[in-house]
Amino acid sequence: MTTATPPALVRHDRTPGRWAALGVLVLAVLLVAVDATVLGLATPFISEDLKPSGAQLLWIGDVYSFVIAGLLVSMGGLGDRIGRKRLLLAGAAAFGAVSVLNAYATSPELLIAARALMGVAGATLMPSTLALIRNIFTDARERSMAIGIWASSVSAGAAVGPLIGGLLLEHFWWGSVFLINLPVMAVLVVAGARLLPESKNPSPGPWDLPSAALSLVGMIGTVYAIKEAAAHGASARVGAAAVLGVAALVWFVRRQRTLDSPLIDVRLFRNRGFSTAVAADLLAVLGLAGLVFFLSQFFQLVQGRSPLEAGLAELPATIGSIVTGLLAALAVRRTSVRTVVAGGLAAMGLALALLAGLHAGTGYALLFAALLLAGAGAGFAFATTSDMIVSLVPKEQAGAASAVSETAYELGAALGIALLGSITTGVYRGFVTPHGVPAGAAAAAHDSIGGAAQAAAALGGPEGHALLTAARDAFAEGLRFTAGVGAAVLLATAVAAWVLLKGQRSGAAAD
Repeated sequence: MTTATPPALVRHDRTPGRWAALGVLVLAVLLVAVDATVLGLATPFISEDLKPSGAQLLWIGDVYSFVIAGLLVSMGGLGDRIGRKRLLLAGAAAFGAVSVLNAYATSPELLIAARALMGVAGATLMPSTLALIRNIFTDARERSMAIGIWASSVSAGAAVGPLIGGLLLEHFWWGSVFLINLPVMAVLVVAGARLLPESKNPSPGPWDLPSAALSLVGMIGTVYAIKEAAAHGASARVGAAAVLGVAALVWFVRRQRTLDSPLIDVRLFRNRGFSTAVAADLLAVLGLAGLVFFLSQFFQLVQGRSPLEAGLAELPATIGSIVTGLLAALAVRRTSVRTVVAGGLAAMGLALALLAGLHAGTGYALLFAALLLAGAGAGFAFATTSDMIVSLVPKEQAGAASAVSETAYELGAALGIALLGSITTGVYRGFVTPHGVPAGAAAAAHDSIGGAAQAAAALGGPEGHALLTAARDAFAEGLRFTAGVGAAVLLATAVAAWVLLKGQRSGAAAD
């Protein structure tokens, strides 16, 4: 008669230097996250220097995230085939080289192209980092902790970006926000070559170029349509982009089902735990991205804070997500996956519900509580779902699964700004123009809260003050309504996660 070894006594062949290797991977994630947000404060300087049109300025800001979203699945599959370490180091070297091209761009067209190339390089880094964690940390409890650190670094990078950008722009020209990448990438390449072990699928099959093209076209078309619809409303161009994007994604999925070696095994979505984790991942990021984006405008344009003050005011969300990302694995072991994920989503819903009474003069205490609660909920949900996504697939498919997690993150951020933004904008534009305001100023004010601030400053006097007051009150009303809708969606999602994740386990719980 044989006796099973108790789970607590199971030994794992742990990779030497794994925590140092994690440090290298976190460095890569921090850099990609920083670069997604660092450009925001440099936009006025770029406008003054390169004189881009309005459309070109939008592309300068968006093309990086568009390309990353479009290539994540393809690059995850490529890493599974050629080696995740090899792809990561090559991408890091390319990221550094393209950063120089961005810094010294002499025209809007060149800067747009350079930002697109940076997106290509960035897409090689994110799925490689999570896939390497899946293979380096063979002990599931350690892996859950490592993924929590990885998830926290994503939040930290997104928050640090504007602060780094502001510091550099006080002393240097706008290109410095790109040149800061060079020493970081040099350290990453040198340390990564020494510390990271190679891993890949031993029987990968060919990398399908048509699938990569369909993924790129589908994601860019879909994300572009979402952002454009939120910013400018429905149009023939938005409809064409949406149709093209959805058609390409449908074709991509159908093609994956016919290939012997697909970029992503779409049958993974038949697993209830996997598909629920991806959906929860997307919605957690949706709620946090939308909240932070619109509160940033609220702090600056409604309450009159400076950009730096607004960035500092939003730090509670980042701090909350970092802390709970690190604690998520412990919380799962003490409770359950569904408790942590559903609890995180519910916390985000409650945070939005707190804003249902928001008005222009709301004190910071309420906003602090809402941001901290939302960040804490997102950290619990994001770290746990990321761990589930990579733990529910074989190690050979870790790159593709990691890319699914990252794609959900990118889509969630785009949808959070776009969908919640369309609700806020719809309510905002309905405010009544004060008496005596010229038609031109009224039209500019109804277009956006930023336009209202500019129009009010140009008008001056009692009319300008009345216009700005009406616009600020309308924006606060739009945020109240949006917060109510977002709270209802996230609380309903929390209930669904509680039901669908019953019996599901993360890597730590399954060990």
